Amino acid sequence: MGKRYRLGIDIGGTFTDVMVTDQDGSVAAVLKTPSVREAPEKAIFNALEQLAQKGIDAEDIGLFVHGTTLGVNTLIERNGDKTALLVTEGFRDILEIRRLRLENTTDLYGDKTLPLIPRRLVREVGERILADGSVYRPLDERALLDAVAELDAEGVRSIAISFLHSYSHPGHERRAAELIRAAFPHLFVCTGSEIWPQQREYERTLAAVINAYVGRRMRDYFAELQSGAWQKGLRANVLSTMSNGGIVSASRAALEPVRTLLSGPASGVIGATYAASRAGFERVVTFDMGGTSADVSVIDGAPSFSSENKIGDFPVIIPAVDVTAIGAGGGSIAWVDPAGVLKVGPESAGADPGPACYGKGGEAATVTDAYVHLGIIHPDRFLGGTMKLDASLAAASLERLGAKLGLDSYRAAQAVLDVASANMYAQFTPLLAKKGVDPRDFALLAYGGAGPVHVFLLAREVGIDRVLVPPSPGTLCAAGCVVADLRSDFVHTLGREASERLPDELARHFDELEAQGRTWLSEESGQGVKIERSRMIYGADMRYEGQSFDIEVEVPVEEKGDADAIEKRFHERYKQIFGVNQPQAPVAFVNLRATIVGETAKAPELRPSAEPADSESREPSSRTLHFDGREYEARVLSRAELGKAGAAGPLIVEEYDTTVFVPPGFRAYTDEYGNLIGEATS
Repeated sequence: MGKRYRLGIDIGGTFTDVMVTDQDGSVAAVLKTPSVREAPEKAIFNALEQLAQKGIDAEDIGLFVHGTTLGVNTLIERNGDKTALLVTEGFRDILEIRRLRLENTTDLYGDKTLPLIPRRLVREVGERILADGSVYRPLDERALLDAVAELDAEGVRSIAISFLHSYSHPGHERRAAELIRAAFPHLFVCTGSEIWPQQREYERTLAAVINAYVGRRMRDYFAELQSGAWQKGLRANVLSTMSNGGIVSASRAALEPVRTLLSGPASGVIGATYAASRAGFERVVTFDMGGTSADVSVIDGAPSFSSENKIGDFPVIIPAVDVTAIGAGGGSIAWVDPAGVLKVGPESAGADPGPACYGKGGEAATVTDAYVHLGIIHPDRFLGGTMKLDASLAAASLERLGAKLGLDSYRAAQAVLDVASANMYAQFTPLLAKKGVDPRDFALLAYGGAGPVHVFLLAREVGIDRVLVPPSPGTLCAAGCVVADLRSDFVHTLGREASERLPDELARHFDELEAQGRTWLSEESGQGVKIERSRMIYGADMRYEGQSFDIEVEVPVEEKGDADAIEKRFHERYKQIFGVNQPQAPVAFVNLRATIVGETAKAPELRPSAEPADSESREPSSRTLHFDGREYEARVLSRAELGKAGAAGPLIVEEYDTTVFVPPGFRAYTDEYGNLIGEATS
């Protein structure tokens, strides 16, 4: 950590975002470079070369943290390793049966989600440990190795192991993994109890399956990244962000890649929390719109977390920052369905070929093409003028789209933005209602390459009066990597009614979880990360006896052994959610949770640096804007020119990594920290 720079990189579906800061928090460089879909690490190598051209030597980087979409893309696209599953005899159909819940209760013809592992690659193993830990049937080691030999001959490259009751009694799982790793060292092997030892057989099995499915690819990726970065002169350890917003060494992330699936969105929320707190905003809804999707998350003093996330077709119970995709991104393709209705997304043009205006062969109109054609984005000023766009190609794509709708190109472009906003509204409003959030009490914080472009359009759609756009919003996910803490989660399934517990049982289990956390932190803190302090966060999953769903209750440190106090908190939380409670009903403690947080050394501020403008492409002070069916002469300013005095929309604020569009009905100004703040005027 004695070296000069900190490097944060977020690999998105379209662009790879980069932020470099000095140790005192000054932003030394920001840049965006196209992502390389087939080899994500190449985008990082390209970024290191571009940083060298800016005078930032890789050898001077003391901290390197990055997030990648490789794991989640592998899962969603189902192109991971050929994977097998070993289960307790009699449980071969666990991935087929799942939870017997309908994805859509109103669709009687809905297709069943296909499991990641076909039934022919699921093998039953002779073994059985009962819920009390007694061995009903010893592990049949010979049959186990014979089954793996058959799978190996079929070309299986990864194996997941999930035995009954291993969440509490993992002995057979550990022995099976040990035998397989010794006899078949070329296979990637993981167990459910290693990944997430929580009761709920299907979810624990699925976590192990996902981990095995993406594991080898992630392990190879981290190896290629470490090797290639070393050749570029980078001597800092490679760290990865995780779905829970923390950071972890690449070596551990390679063993447990399922924990990194939502690393990109999570690091964005961490960066947004950091930016909001320094701007004096306690309650914000984040709006991250990139090239592929738009995501939201609620911050009420701190990020919200969830253990009921869904990635693609699959539920993942490992705790993660609560982020929900609500709509399209800048590269989302506009199309007309057979009924003649305009749709936007979910298919994205990505970085290659990208939107039509990129000039790489894409012909379909996208949200970005609409921005360019309407005059919101200037084709010569994209990414500070380093990436020129072709306005004529954007116009042509929208003319083709408009011909199908009976609209001219400008009305077609406006329709694309209106449909994108309407899609977001349709998901945004019920999502906030479900979380008990009144949008009028929150500001909307925008980041991502397209977030600041679209944020005011969403704000007026949902009735939010205040908008916050932090400095360098297009690279805020990368900034989140720089300011993230070491963080890991641990769980113990208890499954007991309050009346059954011994007085000291809760405290004992919480202490055991803390010991696991302290061990983890001591192992991870030797990876080039300076830890200033550490803290524990406790919680409990609870429910009224006989109910099917749990409520997580926060447990203060001083109450971790006080069952009565925790039960009281449960009753209060239950009433807060449902409006009623049953104080006399028996309460079950289902799971105990603990989170270790190693707080990293942070700069007091992330102070932006001005990106030098190309004098030959300097934008005039105004330009013609087509919006809402009217033509405007909109002012064009830099953030510095906007200043504290501010200006009313229509207004365009141009930056290297994004464009902020302030429509009529809003006024924008900057505060002392360089944050752009917008407020509704009507």
